[in-house]
Amino acid sequence: MYASREDIGYDFGDDSKAGSKPIKPNPNIDGGWAWMIVLSSFLVHILIMGSQMALGILNMEWLEEFNQSRGLTAWVSSLSMGITLIVGPFIGLFISMCGCRKTAIIGGILNALGWILSAYASNVHYLFLTFGVTAGVGSGMVYLPAVVMVGQYFQKRRALAQGLSTTGTGFGAFLMTALLKYLCTEFGWRNAMFIQGAISLNLCVCGALMRPLSPKDVVSEKYVVRSNSGDNQAKALSHSAETVKSKGVLSEEPEKKQEATNEEVLDSVQHIEIGGKSRSRRDMYGLRILKTVSQLTVTVRKGFAIWYSSYFGAASLFTNRVFVAFIIWALFAYSSFVIPFIHLPEIVKQYNLSSQNNIFPLTSIIAIVHIFGKVILGIISDLPCISTWNVFLIANFTLVTCILTLPLMQTYVSLAVVCALIGFSSGYFSLMPVVTEDLVGTKHLANAYGIIICANGISALLGPPFAGWIYDITHKYDFSFYISGLLYMVGIIFLFIQPYIQKKRPREKSTEEAQV
Repeated sequence: MYASREDIGYDFGDDSKAGSKPIKPNPNIDGGWAWMIVLSSFLVHILIMGSQMALGILNMEWLEEFNQSRGLTAWVSSLSMGITLIVGPFIGLFISMCGCRKTAIIGGILNALGWILSAYASNVHYLFLTFGVTAGVGSGMVYLPAVVMVGQYFQKRRALAQGLSTTGTGFGAFLMTALLKYLCTEFGWRNAMFIQGAISLNLCVCGALMRPLSPKDVVSEKYVVRSNSGDNQAKALSHSAETVKSKGVLSEEPEKKQEATNEEVLDSVQHIEIGGKSRSRRDMYGLRILKTVSQLTVTVRKGFAIWYSSYFGAASLFTNRVFVAFIIWALFAYSSFVIPFIHLPEIVKQYNLSSQNNIFPLTSIIAIVHIFGKVILGIISDLPCISTWNVFLIANFTLVTCILTLPLMQTYVSLAVVCALIGFSSGYFSLMPVVTEDLVGTKHLANAYGIIICANGISALLGPPFAGWIYDITHKYDFSFYISGLLYMVGIIFLFIQPYIQKKRPREKSTEEAQV
């Protein structure tokens, strides 16, 4: 595995610059305002992910209010959680055009609107549109910028920062569950959703805190000194990043040419505006509108060009084979984490452990240890002698082992131990942005991580129904764990062996060239 994140590099830029003297760092990198970004991301995770973890309270209210089947009603929360992640690639387009701050503020407004409109729902299908789609898209527009901004502001302590910010999910699950339960009891579920919509407007404040770095600070990331470690897999993963570079991802020359053309257009507009001072105010107003439209067009075209080349260009992110393996892994990972929450009550009931579980629920053990797991794994990954990639893979192997062995446990103590391991090892979620950034670089983090969370969203959307389908056929919960665990294992193995394949191919190519 690679020895450190620096072995991979943060940019697909010129290798000749890799060993250059670094530019004077911004004091806000790894300190200063960077911790305000962590606070902003932490609050975003509380308000978005925490609220989604607490939707079971509202789901019971919807079942009683609309008198629909459990399967149909469950699609409301599933749509909201799934769409939040699935829209990731399209949110990357917004970030390319508008930046993280504007995208997050717009998303906060849209999320609050979804909650408020849902308070007037007359049926479940109405909630599909207002809560599932509207609030879901709004959540996605805030969630992705919150993760990306932490990646931009941190270099040395990136894993710890991501770990601290994502603990908001665990805290939010407790806070929002208690809050929604209280609001539903005191004011009814409709007023509770209206109040929650007002609270969600604080996402706009979180977005406002996402102050963008200056271009000079972003460029300075190119001058990260790479480690000279002899680790073979480090070279393999570094090569996977260079593969994208060598094929010309986001070539700078066309961008410069287009920027020059666009600047000429804007200069001509400014020249007309200056030359027309003697004209009427109506003409000047029209010129200002033309200038604004021209600037907006330039921004949109540039953002779309970056987004399109990342996904569909001749040298897209998909030319990075390790990154493609990462996507395949993400398709199976999230559902395997969700399944224990679905079937644990059945396990407890089957083994007559309800009295002990009521004192300290097994799901609460997972949630609490999950918080500590994110922070501890982040601290370990930031140690100079520890590989983030190794920590990530070990945590995944531990989680899949626990998923496969959990149905074999028959006592409360053994189940509690396995659940604690599940909670701790699933803390690798905080490392996902770090690993993604190591593979593709800071510049492409928004688009790349958008693809990863989209794969997670598909897994979250289809995983629980798939587990229920297996249970309906076999009438045993065990098979849900075994099948999802085996699929998850396939994804991990594919992710594990891909760097070795990536390393072997350049050697084969060089051998063929030598023979020629």
